[in-house]
Amino acid sequence: MDSDEEGIIRVVVVDDQRLFTRGLSGLVDMLPGLEVVGVAHDGAQGVELCRKEEPDVVLMDISMPKMDGISATREIKDLLPQTAVIILTGHEEDEHVFEGIKAGAQGYLLKDSEPEDLARAIHTVHTGDTIIAPELAQKMLNTFQSPDPRGSRLAPPLTERELEVIRALAQGMSDRQIARSLSISEKTVRNHTSNIYRKLHIFDRTQAVIYAIREGVIDVEELEYRPSGES
Repeated sequence: MDSDEEGIIRVVVVDDQRLFTRGLSGLVDMLPGLEVVGVAHDGAQGVELCRKEEPDVVLMDISMPKMDGISATREIKDLLPQTAVIILTGHEEDEHVFEGIKAGAQGYLLKDSEPEDLARAIHTVHTGDTIIAPELAQKMLNTFQSPDPRGSRLAPPLTERELEVIRALAQGMSDRQIARSLSISEKTVRNHTSNIYRKLHIFDRTQAVIYAIREGVIDVEELEYRPSGES
């Protein structure tokens, strides 16, 4: 199925808890514009399912047999770079946040998130943006706290405009939203983004979120959910 033509976001669910996957799949199928095209119960099975279905978005558990969700995310992103992965985690697993981000996940939500937050997250990552639950953003912030109160990191120099752009990227704003907010063209936004990636040696918006939190470019409270269509 061509998701762009049909206007449907095709979703794969990967989790070893069958009751959870059954409930989650039913929930996603009920949400407007979303369709579950497959369910897998371990990471290896999830990779093969994604190879076959080429979904738009994957909802990925962390702790699973045969292959964990972090490893599966890494393989899926290598295989299908355009497929977005949202890791769903329990509170007891939130120490894996950074590992999941490094593996290429574009979203990180708690399993007890509200349905509207899940729907918003799926639509957000499908547009190429990043979304991280505020509770997990706080965990990231704590992880990146420098033991040296004076700060031991040497951040590359960014211009004031680049700082504005990276702050907007970390908030999950699209190129169009950033352009409107800063009164510049989308092409200029893309140029600034390329310069930021080059200077920081990063490759995507998720890594921009990590940098923005680590360096204090944004406060955790700024990482609020933002519908993909919001101006």
